[in-house]
Amino acid sequence: MKLQALRKGAMLVTVSALMIFVITMLGWFAFGCYISDGGRGWNVPIREYSKALTWDGTTYTFTGENLLEKDRWMMLLNPQGRVVWSLRKPEDVPEQYTLTDVASFTRWYLEDYPVRCWVRPDGLLVVGSPKGSVWKHDIAMNTQDLLQAPLWFAGIFLLALGSVLGLAWLTVGNWFRQDQQVRDAARSNWINGVSHDIRTPLSVVMGYAAQLEDAPDLSPLHRQQASAIRAQSQVIRDLVNDLNLTMRLDCEMQALRKETLRPEAFLRQIGADFLNGGMGSGFNFEIDLPEIPLPEMNADPFLLRRAINNLLTNCVRHNSPGGLIRLGAKTAGKWIVLWVEGGTLDDSTETHAPQFLEPDGGAAHGTGLRLVTQIAAAHGGKTEFHSGTPYRCELWMPQK
Repeated sequence: MKLQALRKGAMLVTVSALMIFVITMLGWFAFGCYISDGGRGWNVPIREYSKALTWDGTTYTFTGENLLEKDRWMMLLNPQGRVVWSLRKPEDVPEQYTLTDVASFTRWYLEDYPVRCWVRPDGLLVVGSPKGSVWKHDIAMNTQDLLQAPLWFAGIFLLALGSVLGLAWLTVGNWFRQDQQVRDAARSNWINGVSHDIRTPLSVVMGYAAQLEDAPDLSPLHRQQASAIRAQSQVIRDLVNDLNLTMRLDCEMQALRKETLRPEAFLRQIGADFLNGGMGSGFNFEIDLPEIPLPEMNADPFLLRRAINNLLTNCVRHNSPGGLIRLGAKTAGKWIVLWVEGGTLDDSTETHAPQFLEPDGGAAHGTGLRLVTQIAAAHGGKTEFHSGTPYRCELWMPQK
């Protein structure tokens, strides 16, 4: 795994370096073309050649042999366009030129020779280079454009930097998603395997505990112990189911099957099942609903029922019989608030109220509250937990 990560990192660095190089070279080429002087500045300035060529009244003398490269040649045209002096001039270069010829080769080429020209009082000095040695392209640039040169460099740098960062972001993001998928699949397979292995022995324990609980010759103490075994086995089964569901919600593997629900009817049914199932035995149970009908909501009835049942079960587990458990709903702007209210957790007081969620988002009292938060988030809602006496858990669900 480390070797594969190193290879990926090396590939990313290599591609990034190549991208920077290519973009930088293209940028320099574009800038060079933009500011090119058309080949009028090759090596030694032509005015230096002109200074080295002097007229003594009868003939021309050139003292700049040390300035002129061996493959370069020179000639001087008089105002009538005739060559009056030359040095190493090629044979295929004419001796006489018209005004049109001069206008052409000063801008482009003279018989395919790249040339530079310098105007003197006695004529036009022409310095030529071998064919194919210089590429000429006539481009003009004003002073304002020259002052913008720093912006060119900054733009090229930012373009290269942005391209590299964009590539790195896309690549690393893709790697992260792939690794996350591998981890999610491994976690899912592990949880599914553990859940499957637990269900069979747990069913056996629950079955034998129920038989012992109903045995007529069992002493009251043993019957109570068998009942405790069955109840705690039920807790383990619910925990396994919650673990599977929270894993599917984390990995977005649980498809929502939303239906249009009336909050009043939905909560009354949950309350009836809670009482008829014996979970609320020994507790005072109330349902608090407003007189004005609540708006409808779109929700997955299975998941929403699971969330509220977890809150009700949490009230039963962490409070002594005789306490009050309340289930209700209300509206708050665009939200429908479903809430469950009970006593303090673990006999906590108002001065030392428990936390419902850890800083990392996990439930402080098992997976039940974390699952409630996940179910609310999957519906586009949220949860609020209010510690105190009594403590209160709220599900904020969007209206239809």
